Amino acid sequence: MRIGVLSGKGGAGKTMMAVNLAAAGERAVYIDCDVEEPNGRLFFRPEGVTAQAVRTKLPEFDALKCTGCRKCVEFCRFHALVYIKEKPMVFEEVCHACGGCGLVCPSGAVMERERPVGQVERGRHREVEVITGVLNPGEASGVPVIRAALKAGASIGGLTIVDCPPGSACTVVESISNVDYCLLAAEPTAFGMHNFQMVYELAVLLGKPCGVVINKMDGPYPPLEDFCRENGLPILLRIPYRRRLAQMAAEGEIAVERDRAAAVVFRRLLERIGGGG
Repeated sequence: MRIGVLSGKGGAGKTMMAVNLAAAGERAVYIDCDVEEPNGRLFFRPEGVTAQAVRTKLPEFDALKCTGCRKCVEFCRFHALVYIKEKPMVFEEVCHACGGCGLVCPSGAVMERERPVGQVERGRHREVEVITGVLNPGEASGVPVIRAALKAGASIGGLTIVDCPPGSACTVVESISNVDYCLLAAEPTAFGMHNFQMVYELAVLLGKPCGVVINKMDGPYPPLEDFCRENGLPILLRIPYRRRLAQMAAEGEIAVERDRAAAVVFRRLLERIGGGG
């Protein structure tokens, strides 16, 4: 089973939940797709880490073959190409490496070169295989790195926990494209509620079954509870403020490995989702 852990905003407890679910599953795969700020490895501290570069392809143009027909510019839906000084020019930051410009070029003037955009790290923490996508600083899109990290995890199989980027952008769509279930980390505040609704709508749009964990509760928050009830969205767990839990998270400790009560809670959560067997 593949479980995607999402949140509408940063700081809702998404990574804490993803890490503890993977640890509770014991023999599991944890994939950190929050490639701009991958923090799961700070908890797992994986051993035997290996890294593989992730590269994307960029078009280059042969000035001798280019006839100036502009078919490549017209084709590019991402507006990554312009025609300047009698030759095409590519904006690397917005190129999606789809290869379409080469397919439509009638004169064979388009070539491709590889460009590194990040890496995928693989290591192990006890019985958990830890896969981390790391985007190079300054890169505009983490999608290629996310795809590479998910591919690495797919080759292992079994219970897989996907730690998604916060929000509802295209990186999140890529991260949950093949998950079986979405676990939504919700923060019981007005700001958290707004962003939670957006990520819930994304999961519904993609046809993913969902459940909710309300984190950092210091009392009832009726708007969130009412929204879940009205939409038939199960609240699987409510996590109150606990000094011990916050301290463990701040120190990069995995709660299910340090606290017996936390271990019971997260194992039950995994069983409720359906990934405990």
